[in-house]
Amino acid sequence: MLLHKPRFWDYKKSNLFSLLLLPFSFIISLSNWINFLFKKKKFKIKTICVGNIYVGGTGKTPISIEIFKILKKFKVKSVFIKKNYFNHKDEIRLLSKIGPIINLNSRVKSLENAQKKKFKLAIIDDGLQDKSLEYDLKIVCFDKKNFIGNGKLVPAGPLREKLDSLRKYNIVFLNGLGKLEKKILLKIKKINNEIEIFETTPIIINKNRMKRKKKYLIFSGIGNPSSFKELLRKENFKISKSITFPDHYNFSNSDISRIKDQAKLLKSKILTTEKDYLRIKKENRKGINFIKIRFRIYNKKKLIRLLNK
Repeated sequence: MLLHKPRFWDYKKSNLFSLLLLPFSFIISLSNWINFLFKKKKFKIKTICVGNIYVGGTGKTPISIEIFKILKKFKVKSVFIKKNYFNHKDEIRLLSKIGPIINLNSRVKSLENAQKKKFKLAIIDDGLQDKSLEYDLKIVCFDKKNFIGNGKLVPAGPLREKLDSLRKYNIVFLNGLGKLEKKILLKIKKINNEIEIFETTPIIINKNRMKRKKKYLIFSGIGNPSSFKELLRKENFKISKSITFPDHYNFSNSDISRIKDQAKLLKSKILTTEKDYLRIKKENRKGINFIKIRFRIYNKKKLIRLLNK
């Protein structure tokens, strides 16, 4: 069942709901501790895992794509690995437009398959919580604005692991709009002074195809829907209405019909994200536009040097 992310997860301080759910967070904490005790499987193929410890909406797929593009320039034969979750078909389709992808039901089987096909490097999109695997490079993504929310573990907060787990990771990406707070950098470095930190900002690469003078009804079913709206406002899009759905939501015929009816009443065009567009049935896509984004990486030359090693 798909659910909207609770708002209190991103409050800077714990509220009553968060405190009431704290005992259940202990189960997650215990599970994490037990998982770290098990021996991890190591593969001959080089591996880069891009994931998060904050539930949803941190930009791990765009970062995976940027890394693939860098490696392609090095002429490294790379492949995406994505576990075949039913409700992640949008991300699988998005990655497959960029490069080869193996998406079996097991990451172990996918990596074995990648080795057989003689790929030199695998980029695992979303796999940090799979503690059965040992990766060569572990990258964790955060949204710049939300960062760790209230700092509590699921379900009391948005974290899968405590922030102290950054000791085990190599690179942090802080993605999204807005100014990066210095206290976030200090908090990360206090935990792991050796970790490399990169900041990014999203860019709409097909904005010139959009008519900015028109009004737009926007809709999305992503982990951080406010970021979509904020990006459009930054680019001076006129938003007549905004509709949000749960993350990875699969749109029904009636959902799209209602969206189109509301847009007609508001005399607005319809705009969504590329990931959402890929979850709409082809016969329902007429009249719906989508934005394509990429992440501009600050200090990209430093990242290239790291990957080149």
